Amino acid sequence: MPELSDKVTLITGAGSGIGRGIARVLAREEAKLVLTDIEVDKVEAVAAELGGTALQHDVTSWDSCKSVVDQVIADMGRIDVLVNNAGVSKSVPFHELDEEEWDRVNNVNAKGVFLTTRAVIPHMMERRSGSIISISSMVGKEAIPYFVHYSASKFAVIGLTQGLAKEMAAYDVNVNAVCPGVVRTPLWEPLLDQLAENKGISRDEAWQEFVDGIPLGRPQEPEDIGEVVAFLASARARNMTGQGVNVTGGMQLH
Repeated sequence: MPELSDKVTLITGAGSGIGRGIARVLAREEAKLVLTDIEVDKVEAVAAELGGTALQHDVTSWDSCKSVVDQVIADMGRIDVLVNNAGVSKSVPFHELDEEEWDRVNNVNAKGVFLTTRAVIPHMMERRSGSIISISSMVGKEAIPYFVHYSASKFAVIGLTQGLAKEMAAYDVNVNAVCPGVVRTPLWEPLLDQLAENKGISRDEAWQEFVDGIPLGRPQEPEDIGEVVAFLASARARNMTGQGVNVTGGMQLH
């Protein structure tokens, strides 16, 4: 039986990559999907493929976050599940990292999670029900070179998750994070170019470096992340909160 039937589920950054994979799995579980992305054409295509509502959403803007949440509640009556997935990245040696790039990554990856969650939380508190699942990263637990600002933003997601989980427990709102490992999405392509240039190797060699470090010997797929999100959003995970669940093929063990 589908586990998420009739659950109104808002997924940010759903126009491609991991967000699209999450949406596919949750569509299988018959969630009522509300898919958002700053690139509205992409998310409309995913909504047309899977069913559901597509909305333009800038997670770095409070007005945009509040407007999206208010519209979903007005149209659908509630939000049962929030999946904070929108994210950006770029490989930059720390001595070349400037304030603009630091702010770009942290505004989407950390502030975006805060703003969207902040818009949803009063509604879930009032209903005394809900599940919030934020996509962090394995580098949100153990940082790597050339991604210091990205790692910092994903550490922030873990911190927000843990603190909010304790705060929301009294309202029966579960707050968890998922930490993907090596998932080849469109986000990876420019990163591989940068890594190859930084290290003086080919793009294929740069990719293989990551794959070689996975104990299971294979990269993760967007749908692998979706399966864990679906579990955390289901009643089976009712006693899980404040967790950062690894989906890394064994690369991250804590």
